[in-house]
Formats: sequence, C-alpha cells, structure tokens
Amino acid sequence: MSKFDLRNLDTSNPGGWPGSVKAFFCALLAIVILFLAWWFFVKDQQDTLETAKRTEATLKADFEQKQQRAVNLEPLKQQLAEMELMLQQMLRQLPSKTEMPDLIVDISQTALASGIANELFQPQPEIKKEFYAEKPISLRMVGTYHQFGAFVSGVASLPRVVIMTMHDISLKPRQQGTGADAAIVPNGALVLEGTVKTYRYLDEEEQAAAAAAAEAAAKPAGRR
Repeated sequence: MSKFDLRNLDTSNPGGWPGSVKAFFCALLAIVILFLAWWFFVKDQQDTLETAKRTEATLKADFEQKQQRAVNLEPLKQQLAEMELMLQQMLRQLPSKTEMPDLIVDISQTALASGIANELFQPQPEIKKEFYAEKPISLRMVGTYHQFGAFVSGVASLPRVVIMTMHDISLKPRQQGTGADAAIVPNGALVLEGTVKTYRYLDEEEQAAAAAAAEAAAKPAGRR
C-alpha cells in the first residue's frame, strides 16, 4: 500500500476501504485498546500485587520473630526471676542501716590492727541510690606494702560482706620535708590518700521512699 493510497482514503466511508487497509486499522485499534486497558487497569493491579507481596514478606518475617520470642518468653521470665532472687540474696549480705556505723568502726580498727596509721578517716554523708546506699570515706593512711595487704585481708574476713571501691586514690612513698628538701622515708612507708566507698542495702521502706522521690522528681513541675 503506497502513500498515495493512504492519502486518498475516504474517511467518511471506511466500509469502502480495501481489505488490507481495514485489517491494518483494526489491528492498530485493537493494540490501542489493549494498551489503554493495560495502562488503566492491569498496571495498577500489578503495582498493588507487588506491594502486597512485599508487605506479606515483611509481615511473615515479623511474625516469625514474634513467634520465636513467644517461645522463649517463659524461659526468659523464669531466668529473670532467678536473677532477681539472686540479686536480693546478694544485697541481703551487705550491711544494713543499723550495722553501718559498727562496720565503719570495724574498718578503722582493722587498719589500726594491721599497723596502719590513720591520719585521716572521715566518713561523708550517705548517698542513696535505687536499691542501695553508698558511704564515702575520706582517708589518709600510712603503712608499708605488707600492712596494706594485711588490712585488705582483714576487711575481707569481716562478718558482713564489705564492698569497698576506691576513688581518686594515690599511693606513694612517704616523704620528709617539703619542696627541694623533701626526702623519702627510708623505712618503706607508703601513703594511701583519697576516697573509698562502702555500701549497704536499703530496706523495703527506704526503697519505697527512694522510688517515690524519683517518681516525684521525674514529673513535670506543672503536675506536682
């Protein structure tokens, strides 16, 4: 079919077109209809299907994770309960509120019994935490290496469990004099200076009061 034939087609009488021309335009019209149907109906459905597949995969993975957590939930709860019980038992081994003053005296006496000189042994105000309280003690002790070792051993053998942590501690040879005239004491004496903290557990009333105070502090100022 030549260009001349196409230009001379009578658009007002399609029925009079040659058969090959009719077949061509029918095929072209069918292709246009199929494309429009795909564009307006099938394409959106395909996009929806792909989105649904991705959502299904995400939900399936999430379900499998939650199912695995659910299976392990009871053993984890039991393990947590056991750990809480062990923690309470360990806390009960710490000194109580009434035992704390005697414990501080025992620590000081243990140092003296080890041959250590307490140049400074000053307990500071107690600091309460969530379920325990810490007692800072500022100290300055003078003794030999073996005397300090005996002191640590003596504290460990006290009836109550004593936890002592050291903060800003310095241990250095003792000197005589100051400045350029300072000289190390020849007997091997050491000076231990700084702060140690010992700990006790809070009883139920103290824990409840501490929790109430923390809750009150966490509330906004307008809601108090």
